[in-house]
Amino acid sequence: MKFLQTFILLFSFMSVYACKSETKEADFKNLAVNTEPVSKHYIKVALLLDTSNSMDGLIDQAKAQLWEIVNELSYAKCRSERPNLEIALYEYGNDGLNSREGYIRKILAFTDDLDDVSKELFSLTTNGGSEYCGTVIQASLDQLDWGNDADDLKMIFIAGNEPFTQGNVDYRDAGNSAKEKNVVVNTIFCGDYKHGIDSKWKEGAQITYGDYLAINHDQKTVHIASPYDDLILQLNIQLNGTYIPYGKRGKMKMRVQAAQDANASSYSKENAVSRTVSKGSHLYKNSSWDLVDAESEADFSYDELEEEELPENLQGKSKKEIKAYVAEKKSERQEIQAEIAKLNEKRRDYIAKQKKENSNGLESAMIEALKKQAAKKNYTWN
Repeated sequence: MKFLQTFILLFSFMSVYACKSETKEADFKNLAVNTEPVSKHYIKVALLLDTSNSMDGLIDQAKAQLWEIVNELSYAKCRSERPNLEIALYEYGNDGLNSREGYIRKILAFTDDLDDVSKELFSLTTNGGSEYCGTVIQASLDQLDWGNDADDLKMIFIAGNEPFTQGNVDYRDAGNSAKEKNVVVNTIFCGDYKHGIDSKWKEGAQITYGDYLAINHDQKTVHIASPYDDLILQLNIQLNGTYIPYGKRGKMKMRVQAAQDANASSYSKENAVSRTVSKGSHLYKNSSWDLVDAESEADFSYDELEEEELPENLQGKSKKEIKAYVAEKKSERQEIQAEIAKLNEKRRDYIAKQKKENSNGLESAMIEALKKQAAKKNYTWN
């Protein structure tokens, strides 16, 4: 009886605090992505990638499909507001990593800097190795700040192709640790579906009520061209012109931004378009080095700007002149982002008519699991 009372109380608490949509689906297309309110809630995704010798195809998919995954997440809503996104990145199973730590490496803690995520993905190489799934899952639980917000989506995605049972940390213990933190573990087996089940990948997901999926990690990513691609890419050039680098990292981060544009383009024009769409969304944030984004932060102050850390065209200017310049670039950026959002709606409709389903391995698996688990908390999608 006491257990039943506790369950009812817990269910009532979850019902009160779960996200509830207040905007009808029909209204979604009337709103530009960058003008909608952004909530305090987060989608937190820890991506644990096997970088052993056989995983070149998986890493290739992660590089080629990052921006479409980000774009899909940008359409999520929590209480009619857009949640924020943070991504953490680990690699495991690489013989070049420290054996005492279980051949794992935390590459990035949770970050909203998507350029850094892209940069690190493109720096990954494969080698070896020994794949300890329980070890890397437990490390991500211990080392990352998962927060305490009941409305946050907290998910681990682990991808690999060796038995889930290897290593000193039992995957079942790691799974139970995840449950205690309300983190869902999703497993992506790179190979035959039944083989993954036999290798305990499905059981590894079921412990936290996560999803088990199997993909062909050697499948090449398919990008569909649309009549709107060239226009969107032209807007990307204009968008880049609205950034105002400041601080010690400003110029360096602008180079990183340009490098990730080039990395996206190295796969295809369509992938570069996907990145541009991401840059036009609320999920692309650069307040640590861009004055336009920084001004929106609560703790920002023009009085704290050092003249030598401003771009040359703003050095020697008064605070009033700097504010006016930032306001001009902010207005310009918002117009460009709104135009990207409009063109992207047309692009999405066009692509939807060209294919019946998404068949890109990692992207398809992650989006399927994300939407399924988001629905449990009454997140909505447009």
